[in-house]
Amino acid sequence: MPKKTKSASPKPTTTHLALSDLHIHLKSLEKDHQSLLKKIKKKRTELNNFVEKMRSLATEMFQKMQPSLEKRSALDQEIHHLFDEIFKTRKFGKTTSKKIQSLYMSLQMEGIISPKSSSEEDDDSELDELFENSEPSNQDHNQKHYEYWHVDNESETPSAPRTEDSKKIRQTFLKLAEIFHPDKVRDNETHKSHTEIMKEINKAYQEGDLARLLEIERKHEVGDNIDNNSEDDLSQRCKKLEQQNEILQNQYDKLKAELRLAKNTPEGAMVAEFRKAEKQGFKPFDFMLKTLDIQINIIREVRDFVKDFKDKKITIKDFLAGPESLQDDEDEIMESLLEELMEEMGEVFIF
Repeated sequence: MPKKTKSASPKPTTTHLALSDLHIHLKSLEKDHQSLLKKIKKKRTELNNFVEKMRSLATEMFQKMQPSLEKRSALDQEIHHLFDEIFKTRKFGKTTSKKIQSLYMSLQMEGIISPKSSSEEDDDSELDELFENSEPSNQDHNQKHYEYWHVDNESETPSAPRTEDSKKIRQTFLKLAEIFHPDKVRDNETHKSHTEIMKEINKAYQEGDLARLLEIERKHEVGDNIDNNSEDDLSQRCKKLEQQNEILQNQYDKLKAELRLAKNTPEGAMVAEFRKAEKQGFKPFDFMLKTLDIQINIIREVRDFVKDFKDKKITIKDFLAGPESLQDDEDEIMESLLEELMEEMGEVFIF
């Protein structure tokens, strides 16, 4: 009898301690799990908002500056055409021809007119280059714009082996797909509901977004049921959470990297500078439009000057000297404005 008592007594004590340790460990893992899900949701929202801000700022810039840029582009092309006509219709000596060619190149090198392209392009080519992917468009276009700074997920591709993380994500995906596949239900309402849920599930899986898959699982209460008094159940749950938490941490790190990368793009830097300027009461768009107006006036004067030379209204000597205002007042105004913007914004986006 005493032997039986001794052999029986340690068993419940050992089981109790094991369960207690597992409960403590599980509680700690669940706490980390919930914290990671919240951090991911917050960082995902922050990234999406930043991307949307970049898109809306680029769109607003395009809409406000398009008319001025079109005027500048038209004047620019007109100057190129005038020079083409001069070279084709006017006869000059070798030295004079070189000087005119040099003047033409100087206008291009100094940025007063655009560089002469080797092939004929549309008048709107400058606009297309400056505002590529800036106009509002369909969802596919926005996704393409987003992928410019998107950090690649380790998602499954035909040419790449499935990683351990992607295997775990796939397991969660398959479990949810098994539950919510529309073909597994008959009534219309449930079929409609499951179809929408499956769209969310597919999108999350394609993006390698375990956090969103787990959110769907929790939202619809289809998580695993465990026996809190079963050592096996608790151990399995702990192991699963450990694996998920590792994947979630990786996902959170990737979101941080995506946001950091987005902020380091020219578009991202522009958002930061515009926010800074607005806080200081400075209006960047007003300045840009004012700068463009001055540039347009300069280019218009150059156009008129070249046109007068083509029509033989001014001499070669006067033409090679260039318009006086281009060398004096307008340049000084431009330099003053540029210095002002550099002081106010730190960095400037000159068009």
